[in-house]
Amino acid sequence: MKALQCIELGGPEKLVVSEVPDPIIAAEHIIIEVRSASVNFPDVLMIQGLYQFQPPLPFTPGGESAGVIIEIGEGVQSFKVGDKVFAATGVGGISEKILAHQSSIRLIPEEMDFEIAAALSVTYGTSIYALKQRANIQPGETLLVLGASGGVGLATVQLGKAMGAKVIAAASTQEKIDMCIENGADEGFVYPSGNLDRDQQKELSNTIKELTGGMGPNVIYDPVGGTYAEPCLRSIAWDGRYLVIGFAAGADQIPKMPLNLTLLKGCQIVGVFWGAWIGLFPEENQKNFDELFEMHKAGKINPTPSDKFTLETSAEAIAHLKDRKAKGKVVINF
Repeated sequence: MKALQCIELGGPEKLVVSEVPDPIIAAEHIIIEVRSASVNFPDVLMIQGLYQFQPPLPFTPGGESAGVIIEIGEGVQSFKVGDKVFAATGVGGISEKILAHQSSIRLIPEEMDFEIAAALSVTYGTSIYALKQRANIQPGETLLVLGASGGVGLATVQLGKAMGAKVIAAASTQEKIDMCIENGADEGFVYPSGNLDRDQQKELSNTIKELTGGMGPNVIYDPVGGTYAEPCLRSIAWDGRYLVIGFAAGADQIPKMPLNLTLLKGCQIVGVFWGAWIGLFPEENQKNFDELFEMHKAGKINPTPSDKFTLETSAEAIAHLKDRKAKGKVVINF
């Protein structure tokens, strides 16, 4: 079978599509013939050796995929050959076939196609966990989403509206803000790109306060980090929740927050590690996905990908995300 391979650490230009052995079935595992896979920012970090969990070389990137079960291992009872499923495996998704543990598999609703299922798992799974379990967001509260036009950002914009929040989108261009508003954001603003100096940080904080009538957002969703983090925290409302999602600004720019701000604001800085939580609370995670499926069926969320590639151009898909060109979810169709 063919798969995208990371043979040496570096940029997307070092990735190659090559022939690799077919997966061998194992107990409690399933082999899926992949129809669609999607790209997430951890893939960008992983191929460079910058992610917190690094698979040994060589490895196949791709944390989520969707397809049809072609073989099941001993002990698998909830699935059968021919089932349409999607899998959140962390790695291995950008390949024609993948071996996945049954705990990482979910059935795809009949009305959902493969590329939407591949686009749903990580981004919407992370975001509903962040807003529901970690922030306990309430109808009428204000939600600020940084990096709002990216995969997790756009998912959060849609989910925030579906959960009754007022949503403010922040992104690097007006085109991206316009797309966020089309996806349900109430307002949006453009922030400067790169490392912000002190004046730019102050301006960012003031802009957020102005958009919230001086009150500040109740919940801040931050997949960016870097020099954006502290000015956003300075703008947060009393009893606010600052959600730490990731560090798209760079692993070398992980922010160090002044803890006196949590005292002055009576706020919380909350870590969002969805991957660990699903292992500890699989039943709660399944309830989240049941809720996501209902939202999709009712038209409240739209996981339709904006950028599509093939296996042969899958390295370009990762480069597309790395270069901040993605507007929404990036998928690879087989």
